[in-house]
Amino acid sequence: MTNSVMNTKYLPEILFRLITTEKVRVHEVDGVIQLTPVEDTFVEPSDCTVGLRGMLADDPEMSVEKFLERKHAEKELDL
Repeated sequence: MTNSVMNTKYLPEILFRLITTEKVRVHEVDGVIQLTPVEDTFVEPSDCTVGLRGMLADDPEMSVEKFLERKHAEKELDL
């Protein structure tokens, strides 16, 4: 049994035209080979704020400094 991911540019032309993603998962069991398209969900390091979630996701004014000030104030209240 083999399971790996490969780039579609290494596939024969007939298969390359059928698959719309850049990568495929190659799965082999008992001589049967399956190719499954893989969607790339990698986020570029330069754009790490894409899709923020949580209570601060809707606040475009929230900066790192403001967030840290809020956390320090909360910490002072706990003491």
